[in-house]
Amino acid sequence: MESTRQKKVARQIQKDVAEILLQKTSSILPGALISVSKVRMSPDLSYAKVFLSVFPLHDAAAFLKSLGKESSEIRNDLGRRVRHQLRIVPELTFYIDDSLDYAENIDRLLRGEDTNTTE
Repeated sequence: MESTRQKKVARQIQKDVAEILLQKTSSILPGALISVSKVRMSPDLSYAKVFLSVFPLHDAAAFLKSLGKESSEIRNDLGRRVRHQLRIVPELTFYIDDSLDYAENIDRLLRGEDTNTTE
């Protein structure tokens, strides 16, 4: 269960990381739309799991690798933005948010459009 403080910090981190990624999109994944869908904070606010939704995404592993190279610079920029609100700038871990793909797959299965059936 997340505390109110965790939720507030997560919203602030989400907003700031989204703005930072907007500026760095051309170096990370040119021609893509990157949005921060969710942020989960640890209870001590020192770790943040950042879930990203990327369109179009052809290779998730390569995207996360290129984002990993930029993560220290993203954390540095985040530190400049939240230096007066937070004592510790959280370590950022990036994940691909596949909840939209999962929901689309469930919807497709409920409509009966399963492509894996051999009749």
